Amino acid sequence: MTGAGRLQRVRTGVLAGLAVLTLLFVLGLAIGSRPIPPAEVWRALVAFDPGSDLHVIVRALRLPRDLLAVSAGAALGLAGALMQSLTRNPLAEPGLLGVNAGAALAVVLGTMAFGLTSVAGYVWFGFLGAGLAGVAVFVLGRAHDSGTDPVRLILAGAGLTILLGTLTSLLMLNSDLRVLDMLRNWQTGTLDGRGYGAAGVMALALLAGAVASVIVAPALDALALGQDLGRTLGLDPRRIWALACLAVMLLAGAATATAGPIAFVGLISPHVARMLAGPANRSVLPLSALMGASCCWPPTSWAGSWPCRARWPPGSWRR
Repeated sequence: MTGAGRLQRVRTGVLAGLAVLTLLFVLGLAIGSRPIPPAEVWRALVAFDPGSDLHVIVRALRLPRDLLAVSAGAALGLAGALMQSLTRNPLAEPGLLGVNAGAALAVVLGTMAFGLTSVAGYVWFGFLGAGLAGVAVFVLGRAHDSGTDPVRLILAGAGLTILLGTLTSLLMLNSDLRVLDMLRNWQTGTLDGRGYGAAGVMALALLAGAVASVIVAPALDALALGQDLGRTLGLDPRRIWALACLAVMLLAGAATATAGPIAFVGLISPHVARMLAGPANRSVLPLSALMGASCCWPPTSWAGSWPCRARWPPGSWRR
C-alpha cells in the first residue's frame, strides 16, 4: 500500500473511531433504567438545573462514569500498544504480562494496611505495583534481549499473574468485611461510586502517559529494526525502555486503580490499529487509545460482553 493510501486509511479510521466513540458516549449518558432523551442530556450538560432529577442523574452519576470508562479504556489500549512495540511481541498486554495483577495486589495492600478508600489515595500503590510487576516480567522473560520470543515472555507473565492473583485473593479473604466488600466490587471491574475525582486522576495519568508515548514513538520505530541499528542512529535503548515502561506504569496502574483489573482491551486494540495504520507507532499509538476507549463504554462493560471484561454491579450504570 502506498503512503497516501495508508494515510487515507488512518484518517478514515480516526474519523470513524471518533464517530463511534461519540455515539457510545451519548448512549452511555442516555441509556439506563430511566431512559433520558438526548435533548434532555444536552440540556443537562449545557444548562444544568439542580431541581431536575434527570439532570442530576446525568451530571452526578453518568457523566463521571462515562469519562472514567473512556479514559481507562484509552489508557489500556495505549499501554498495550507500547508493550507490544517495546517487546516486539504481539501477545504482550498489561493483563497477560502481570502488570494489572501487580497493580491490583498493591492496591489491596494499600487498602488493607493504610485504610485507603479513595482513588486519589491508593492510585499511587497501583503505579508502584504495575511498575514492579512489569520489571519482574521483563527480567524473568529476558525481554531486554529476547523480546521477540513470545513464549518466554508470556510464560513469565502468566506465572506471575497467577502468583499475584493468588496473593491478592488470600489477602482479600483475610480482610475485614468493610474492606472485603469494597475490594470485591473493585476487583470485578467497577465504576460504581466513582466520581469526578477518580475521573480526574485517570485523565491526568492518561495525559502523562500520552505525552511520554509521543516522545518515545519515533525511537520505538527505529528500535523495531534492532538495538544495534538503533545505537548506530544515536539512540539509547535503555533510556527508551525506561521512558516507555514509565508510560505503561502510569497508564496501566491508574486504569487498574480507578476501574479495577480489566483484561483483553490492551491486547486487541493495537492489532485493530495496525490493521488500519500499518506498523508505524506514530499512527498506531493514538489509534490504539481510540479503540480502547470505544471498548470500555459502561453498558457493554457491565454486561460482561466482548471485548471489555469489567462488570458493574446491577443498577450501577442503569441509574
